[in-house]
Amino acid sequence: MTQPDDAETRWRALVQSETRGRFADTARTPAGLEVKALYTAQDLEGVAHLDSVPGEAPFVRGVRATMYATRPWTLRQYAGFSTPEETNAFFRRALKAGQRGLSVAFDLPTHRGYDSDDPRVKGDVGKAGVAVSSVEDMKLVFDGIPLAEVSVSMTMNGAVLPVLAAFIVTAEEQGVGLEQLSGTIQNDILKEFMVRNTFIYPPEPSMRIVADVMELVSQKLPRYNSISISGYHMQEAGASAELELGYTLADGLAYASAGVARGLDPDAVLGTLSFFFGVGLDFFGEIAKLRAARLLWAELVKERFAPKNPRSLSLRTHCQTSGVSLTAQDPLNNVVRTTLEALSAVLGGTQSLHTNAYDEALALPGERSARVARNTQLILQHETGIPKVVDPLAGSYYVERLTHDLAASARQLVLEVEAHGGMTRAIEQRIPQRRIAQAAAERQARIDRSEELVIGVNAFRVPDEPEPELLVVDTARVLEAQSARLARVRKNRDENRVQALLAALEAGARGSENLLTLSIEAMRARATVGEVSLALERAFGRHNEVSMATTGVFSKAYAGDAEWSAVVELLRRVSEREGRQPRILIAKLGQDGHDRGAKVVAAGLSDLGFDVELGPLFQSPEQAARHALESDVHFVGVSTQAGAHLVLVPELLDELRKLGAGGVRVVVGGIISAPDRAALEARGVSAVFGPGAPILEIARQLLELFEGVPEAGSA
Repeated sequence: MTQPDDAETRWRALVQSETRGRFADTARTPAGLEVKALYTAQDLEGVAHLDSVPGEAPFVRGVRATMYATRPWTLRQYAGFSTPEETNAFFRRALKAGQRGLSVAFDLPTHRGYDSDDPRVKGDVGKAGVAVSSVEDMKLVFDGIPLAEVSVSMTMNGAVLPVLAAFIVTAEEQGVGLEQLSGTIQNDILKEFMVRNTFIYPPEPSMRIVADVMELVSQKLPRYNSISISGYHMQEAGASAELELGYTLADGLAYASAGVARGLDPDAVLGTLSFFFGVGLDFFGEIAKLRAARLLWAELVKERFAPKNPRSLSLRTHCQTSGVSLTAQDPLNNVVRTTLEALSAVLGGTQSLHTNAYDEALALPGERSARVARNTQLILQHETGIPKVVDPLAGSYYVERLTHDLAASARQLVLEVEAHGGMTRAIEQRIPQRRIAQAAAERQARIDRSEELVIGVNAFRVPDEPEPELLVVDTARVLEAQSARLARVRKNRDENRVQALLAALEAGARGSENLLTLSIEAMRARATVGEVSLALERAFGRHNEVSMATTGVFSKAYAGDAEWSAVVELLRRVSEREGRQPRILIAKLGQDGHDRGAKVVAAGLSDLGFDVELGPLFQSPEQAARHALESDVHFVGVSTQAGAHLVLVPELLDELRKLGAGGVRVVVGGIISAPDRAALEARGVSAVFGPGAPILEIARQLLELFEGVPEAGSA
């Protein structure tokens, strides 16, 4: 065994004299990485990538030789605001203010393949992004924006066929050739089955759709990326750095294999893949993660595909600062958080970047907060001098060791996935879902116990803080405008031709034709997103998913804790008096598939002793009310992340009363502004919890809703 070097020996002697041995020389970062307090040259032993240079495989130090010194990363702010017209106005202002690429956020009905006038989605229209139901909507989004000159990224997975088809037809009608289009379509359906849940069809036909998109894009859109393989949503769902890195690259291998199996040249396939990582507050860990991603991807691609073009080994990535790190409490702190995360992405070597706005824990970003987010990147580019040096942290003992170790850990996860038959099979066995849910619950437990500090939340709290000015989306107005435009589209089109093309699409889905080609034909004739999605659904079916909560994390974290024991005792007394445990249905209403919060709360309440039922995704208020009645619950807890609560929760209350279940208490948790909180309470909601509310606080308030409950410790 190699002996410690002189530097470490001298340091340990100094530490001993300073602390008298009261010093732990290892710790865990916020992202769960175990790190040492001191790294020396000794830690670089076995690190094989140290002699690499930027622009050369394995691209640890960057995908271009000069990186930002000759061309800064692209500012690509992710945006979508209610109507196509408002989104277009925002994009025009952003381009004028220095943004060089556009990134489109669609609303949840569009993601899930529903038209805006579908009665199932009325609460979600325009809430979490722009509503696009037809080519006419897409044309308004890009009105006056030259698609031959501006790179466009679109976050779309489930309804990728009609949405990408609408974009292609929009370009055609602008007079732009397909060979001129640049940008990325996300088209990462495997991640949806793991964490984000905006899927439509089952996994196997969904993978066929991915391959169809890859095929056509590689043939006709040479400057366009057919997939953006996303780790971002895994991180947002609670994944650690190793999980995000390993599962993202495993997804990438699955997509590359699907393209090659289609008969496409490996170099052609690999050249159209790009990646998308989240960047949180583990400053050095996130830098190392991006470097490790390039290192490991180059190794895996070389081993599995042996491409001829050296550039096929390069991993190009977009990054977005963390949404889950944003706090509703003291929200201006989020400016600092986002700045540090953006700096990590830049020092890690991203190709493009989105910086979140400080008010996004409460609502869609307003004009002022969006400007601050955009200017954060402009300041990094133009005022700091950082872009002038390529990979400035290269050679750091800490960063290089962490890069090596993260790549090694992620490789083991990739091998595990392959041992289970690949990522599709691993997802069907719920392996990544369980791992990510476990990591999310563990982190929330650390925050609840103040083992991990969040400024303004569990440390240095401000007692009275003003509510920031928030963007409010008038869903009724958006729905009215969208419905009127859809009516005009249907009235003015050749209905017989549209129906014939939709029938051809369904037949193609049952056969083997390229579904993107058929979707373009249908959208060109003015079929709608909902109609194209329904034609495919008739052939493939619609996928259903039931969320599953982990157990044991909170009880382990709180073992021996007096406060936890007091709540457990109070719950026991309530259970004795009621003759059964307090029972709660945790529900997701509408098209909001973000279920991290629901799973974490379910895990914590279960560990305390509540009888918890975690409901299926995408319930209507009527379905949730019937579920509550049939399950004989005391509470329905609605988890909301996408802003539809002002429409859907009052409908749930009405449905409960209609069924004679008005005694069931409704509580709501998630991204809820102060005005929304007041409105919900006025409608009869019993309690409202903000994002990241501690489990013990939630449990206490639920138990207090039982009248006459004795205080813990009283006679």
